[in-house]
Amino acid sequence: MDGIINIYKEAGYTSFDVVAKLRGILKERRMGHTGTLDPQATGVLPVCVGKATKLCELLLDKEKTYEAVMILGVTTDTEDMTGAVLTETKARINEEEVRAAAKKFTGIYGQIPPMYSALKIDGKRLYELAREGKEVDRKPREVEIFENTPLSFERDEEGFVKNVTLRVRCSKGTYIRSLLRDMGTHLGCGACMKSLVRTQAGAFEIRNAVTLAQVEQARDEGRLSELILPIDSFLVKYPAVYVAAEYNKYLMNGNQLTLSMLQEKISPADGDGFRVYDESKKLVGLYLYCGERKQLRPEKMFLP
Repeated sequence: MDGIINIYKEAGYTSFDVVAKLRGILKERRMGHTGTLDPQATGVLPVCVGKATKLCELLLDKEKTYEAVMILGVTTDTEDMTGAVLTETKARINEEEVRAAAKKFTGIYGQIPPMYSALKIDGKRLYELAREGKEVDRKPREVEIFENTPLSFERDEEGFVKNVTLRVRCSKGTYIRSLLRDMGTHLGCGACMKSLVRTQAGAFEIRNAVTLAQVEQARDEGRLSELILPIDSFLVKYPAVYVAAEYNKYLMNGNQLTLSMLQEKISPADGDGFRVYDESKKLVGLYLYCGERKQLRPEKMFLP
């Protein structure tokens, strides 16, 4: 059981909860998710199973897309509506001002992560410190917002904007709560996050995501193979090469490979990556070409 399942994380579960429940459903110990979602957030949570856990690091680097609802005029200690309200003011903001703020927070900027997050400082997670009533200095981290588009506006009785739904496409490590916090600060009224849905994570889209209940049903009906996507389907950008049968032992031992060990002739450049298969067309690993040594060296191995 090796591959990736595109899970739809429901509200109320932590990402760790999802992995734990999936372990019970699949009876598979090796498992890991590819990007934490807050407990109240919903949406795409790809989970690597079996040998595919070697891909977690690669998939974490992919950009992600969210739909978030921002409440203007309210700030909380958690930067979303699950926390204690710190300030509450009348926001007299119009649509044009919101669009300008969204444009300002598009591109690269230094984002200070929230206190209620799983980041560690001096070996302790920030949310643990926050629950103890402590606040520590956090250094800004560079994130990139590729898209920050207001999709819809909700107005109050005077016509001012009170809620905004945004589509945000961003780099790894971005906290959407903190992005909305920073937009609210820029607008001068404060803001926090009402809700968050991750609609895409790399190649995974929400329209193809399945719930834990659907995975359990597929298991009972013998249809799990329909949900588990094979490892090599996420390495298609790397050309496939096949090792000749007489060199199979070198491959299985994780050795570096010379080009003469391959069934086909290739002329790679330094740093080029390849999906390497054995003579039976079974994926064994992801290899990178070292021009100086003129060898393929293992980067990720998918052996048992």
